[in-house]
Amino acid sequence: MTASTGIDLGAPLTETPDSRGAFPRLTDEQIRALGNEGERRPVQAGEVLYAQGGRPSELFVILSGKVAVTEGTGDDAKVVRVHGPRRFLGELGLLEGQPAFVGAAAAEPGEVLAVPVSAVLRLVLGDPVLGDLILRAFLLRRTLLIGSGDGLRIVGSCYSPDTRRLLDFVARNRLPYRLVDVDKDQQAEVLLERFGVAVADTPVVVANGAEVLRNPSTAELARKIGLRPPERENGVRDLLVVGAGPGGLAAVVYGASDGLRLSAFDALAPGGQAGTTSRIENYLGFPPGISGAELAERSVIQAAKFGARVAVPAEARTLEARGGHYAVGFDGIEIVSRTVVIASGARYRRLVVPGIETFEPTSVYYAATVHEARQCLASPVAVVGGGNSAGQAAVFLADGSPEVHLLVRGGDLAANMSRYLVDQVEQHPRITVLAHTEVRELAGGGSLESVVVENNRTGERRVLDARALFVFIGAAPHTAWLSGMVALDEDGFVLTGGDAEGFRDADVWRGVHRAPLVLETSRPGVFAVGDVRHGSVKRVASAVGEGAMAVRFVHEHLSQEV
Repeated sequence: MTASTGIDLGAPLTETPDSRGAFPRLTDEQIRALGNEGERRPVQAGEVLYAQGGRPSELFVILSGKVAVTEGTGDDAKVVRVHGPRRFLGELGLLEGQPAFVGAAAAEPGEVLAVPVSAVLRLVLGDPVLGDLILRAFLLRRTLLIGSGDGLRIVGSCYSPDTRRLLDFVARNRLPYRLVDVDKDQQAEVLLERFGVAVADTPVVVANGAEVLRNPSTAELARKIGLRPPERENGVRDLLVVGAGPGGLAAVVYGASDGLRLSAFDALAPGGQAGTTSRIENYLGFPPGISGAELAERSVIQAAKFGARVAVPAEARTLEARGGHYAVGFDGIEIVSRTVVIASGARYRRLVVPGIETFEPTSVYYAATVHEARQCLASPVAVVGGGNSAGQAAVFLADGSPEVHLLVRGGDLAANMSRYLVDQVEQHPRITVLAHTEVRELAGGGSLESVVVENNRTGERRVLDARALFVFIGAAPHTAWLSGMVALDEDGFVLTGGDAEGFRDADVWRGVHRAPLVLETSRPGVFAVGDVRHGSVKRVASAVGEGAMAVRFVHEHLSQEV
């Protein structure tokens, strides 16, 4: 804790109501449990518990008095939350080692309980009641931070590819931020002048309220905000997991819990395609549903319990056989492992429409998260696709958009969409389903204003009012990095099990006295799970199951190595 904050906390502050369960009060028993791991400390009015941009090493429980949560520095600092006795401070970044996106200072004299983060992690992962209370509160607080626009400032033009790159990266990693658009926001000029940055030097990222990163690479930004960067690792690993969608994350959790020496990498963010899903309502064990981002965050924390972390951003570039092991090349580093799980997933195909590249920087999206929804709030939008991803996006976007046009190339919505989603889509008053419909033209000035669609049976065209276009039209596998080392089908998906049997090379399999296991590729010890695999079931639960199964097969392969 440091001496004091520059914010005037002299005026009486009213405690922030807890309307969503983000700011629960602890019971006496729960405070005693935390007290066994921490220490009580007196605090004075104005005393800083942790500063924005610092890396808190403790969770603070308020025993008496009030604490103000602050955002910004200097003259821009403001109080955004006020908490009283029995509440605790912090959010998701505390557990993941990220810098604090807000600060906290005592608003009046009182007492706090300071608990080391390592002890909090043990409680979160070991006490089902207290752990879930803390984790759920932290997840909700991260959502509130994202929604309020506190945290990072990205100053740049929405038409800039580098601005879009940074926005996509922070959004997929669920980091709180606010875009200050140099083309639309009057605050942009003030910010740039304050930090001595010319418009030509944008985009810039303002971190911790004061530190400026000029057009940083995603790797530079990842290091600044506490994400784990890829690092060279000595020795041969037992297992290397490439990709951190649901299948990859399951392999990481099960592999680490089994004591395997493993490394895990993802090109962008944990969660994969599922991480862009606003709500998964048919995932076993979550009756109210769970967002893909929350599922990923819970999995990352669970992996950390067993000593495993996913390095991002780290895109696999090559796969080679080397001395009975496998070497995977990333940007600037190489990892050698006895086995590999390919979980690099698939990416939504780009929509082929004349002139679409003009609008892709500003108005065309291939994900529907809070980030994208915020860009088109209160505007009509169009969604292209007839599968679950398109249906989930339409329902999610309809919460904030006055009209959502769901454009389906086929005639039967139930052909590729779960029944529960079909019912939600058809019953939603703000969703209009247009069957046998395809996009032919996009129109607008700097950003999208309307979409020209055509009925593929009658040839009739019509113009739809839409300020954004969301595309979910199937996926292409991310397998170019495999360098021809494993057999693929005609669409580029990885062949496994019986499908890979006919592609076995006798020399490669010399000494391995078995056929490829169910998830094994045409290379012994190389497995594939999730969307990247030929014949996979496009369900989150299936991908998780495959990740767990792959670890079982890894053990079987390692036990038979010669």
